[in-house]
This record gives sequence, structure tokens and C-alpha cells, in this order.
Amino acid sequence: LAPLELQKDEAEDAQSDQEKTLIPPPLEDPELNTNHPYYDVARHGIIQLAGDDNSGRKVITFSCCRMPPSHQLNHTRLLEYLKYTLDQYVENDYTIVYFHYGLKSRNKPSLKWLQTAYKEFDRKYKKNLKALYVVHPTNFIKILWNIFKPLISHKFGKKVTYLNYLSELREHLKYDQLNIPQEVIRHDENLQGKQKGKLPPVVKIPPPRPPLPTQQFGVSLQYIKDKNKGELIPPVLKQTVSYLKRKLRVEGLFRRSASIQTIKDVQKLYNQGKLSSCHCYRLGTPLLTFECYDHILGITSVESSLRVTRCKQIIQGLPEHNYVVLKYLICFLHMVSQESIYNRMTGSNLACVFGLNLIWPSKGTASLSALVPLNLFTELLIDFYSNVFNSRTVPGEILP
Repeated sequence: LAPLELQKDEAEDAQSDQEKTLIPPPLEDPELNTNHPYYDVARHGIIQLAGDDNSGRKVITFSCCRMPPSHQLNHTRLLEYLKYTLDQYVENDYTIVYFHYGLKSRNKPSLKWLQTAYKEFDRKYKKNLKALYVVHPTNFIKILWNIFKPLISHKFGKKVTYLNYLSELREHLKYDQLNIPQEVIRHDENLQGKQKGKLPPVVKIPPPRPPLPTQQFGVSLQYIKDKNKGELIPPVLKQTVSYLKRKLRVEGLFRRSASIQTIKDVQKLYNQGKLSSCHCYRLGTPLLTFECYDHILGITSVESSLRVTRCKQIIQGLPEHNYVVLKYLICFLHMVSQESIYNRMTGSNLACVFGLNLIWPSKGTASLSALVPLNLFTELLIDFYSNVFNSRTVPGEILP
């Protein structure tokens, strides 16, 4: 039955291809250059980093509509690139959003390739994958599921969620951070138009309220300093570091994301002045400032022996307060890395966790091609902490 259904699906794809044969051009990514080890695949924009989900986990998107015809894309290279991308996240919890629309007979990988791909993604990839959202599933997906069912564990199957419309993603992810292809959006609009009845009402977002005097999240460093008697280090950071210093030898420190409700509860307590210590914070603007973003992206083009010096030059230009808080945080992360034989968190692992929390672009989210320089820069700060921060002191600063 399955082969017959697949043949039917292929016939429908062929008819669809005749109706619309336009091939999407490669996605322009200004941060991607020809030196990328998988430039031939990455240039199509099939795989993208898309911010965080509602539990603070990194989100990776896979867009089928951006896959060129099979003769123009080496699917073995595509698999290698997918593993290369996920290798930057498998040490931590992560989420995948799979946009199925656009997978046609002309660009569809073979069943043998799909079977190889599933086997290639061993336990280290599957363990920390917390959710796989399949958007706009078709009969082809259901058929594949039946074919591969003997190979798929019950535990992994529970991570898969089918979503018929893009609007359903809002319940799970920060929708505005997703880089959804226009073809997928148009397809979703067509599906919505075929729906009987009225579309769900638009949710009105209330205007932002002024921050509380005790606010700790989503405000500037200056605001926190002014409301905390001139203290340079935010209370939430100081208390969190104090707590975690007693956990330096706990294996997997920072690898697990807390539940979204726990995070919201802790943030609420801090913002109300009912201090409690258990989670890291994120400012309204990056600690390394937007001005540093392009300079940090250029770190990979600097000769290896000069990269630490370049890091020093970049952070020397930070405002005094940002510099003090950054030094305090990196000092602690350096302490964590020194115990990596116990906690398994090397400078590289810590950089994957904290890199995008220290710096992000002023508009949108960082692309996948930006992750390598951002994580490398953070890793250098951690591994060479003493060297990087030895040339600038600020009166009144304290260390963990």
C-alpha cells in the first residue's frame, strides 16, 4: 500500500511542478562567505537559526521550499551540513521546525537517503532534541512515518508535533523571530482561505507598561544601577553566580533549560523585588553592545595568533559599566571551564550556551553563518580571560 501511495504522491508532485516550475534563488546572507566549509549548501538558506522557543531553547528551521532540484544539490553534503549545524547545539536542549511545503519530486531526497539520515543522527543528536514541529504535513509525511515506524523509538515519536497552520507555532515559539520563507506564508494563506468559517480573532497586544523600580529583566544596565544604589553588578547576576559557584563540579552545568513557567516565575520575583537566586538574566540590549557585532563577526578572518589581541581591542571600546559586568561574568565562566573535567563544560561548550546571550544583531536574529565567529569570540574570552581583561581596571569593580 505504501509504495502505491508514494507513487500517487509523486504524480501529484509532478503535476504541481508543471503548474509552477519556478526555482527559488539562493537566499542572500551578507554574513556568509565563500570560505564557509559548506558554502555550496549553506548559500541556499535551507537551514536557519531562528531565535528561541518559549522554553529558551535554540530553534533551527529546515525549509524544503529552499531546496533546489536534486541535480543541483548534493544530498550527502546537505546531511553533513545539517550535522555540522546541530553539532553546535546538541550539548544543550534545542528545537527543530520543519517547513514541509515545497518538497516536490524534483528536489525530494530518496528514501534510502532518509533512512541513512535517521541512522546518522545517533543518540547525541536525539537526546537533547526536545521538540520537532512539522508544519503543513501532507500524506507523504504520514506514509514516511509508517515506513520508518519500526526504526523510530516511542520516546522520539513523542517529540514530534504536526501543525497544520503557521498560527499554531505561536503557542510554542517566538513567532516573530522565525525566518519563514514567503512561499510558505503564501501557502498558509491559501490554506486559511479554504477554511470554512471565520478566522480566529486578532489578539490585541496591550501597550507596554513602564518598568517597576525593582525591575531586573528587559531593562538597561544603567536602569538597574540607578535603582540599586549604584551597584555595578546587577543583583540577579551576583546572586546567581554566588549560587552556582557551589555547583562548579556538577556535570552538565548550563546544559539544561528550565521550564518556561519556572523562568517566568523567577523573573517575576526579581522584578517585584522578591529576590531569589536560580537563573541567568538577559538585558534589553546586548552586553557587548550592537556596535561590536560586526567587529566580532570579523574574528575568523584574523590570524589565529592575533585573535586574543583582537578580542582585547574590541572589548576595550565597551562602555565602562558593560565592561565591568562582562568581566564579572566571564571570570565566573572561566572558573566553570577550569572544572570541566567534572562538569564537562569547556570554554567551547560554554560559548555555545552564552554566545548569543552576550551579543546579537540590532535587527532580527543572528544567522547560522554568524554562529562560528560569535561562539569563537566568546570562547576566546573564556579561555584567555586573564590575558583579555588584564589591561583595563575600573574603580569599584568586584569579581566573583
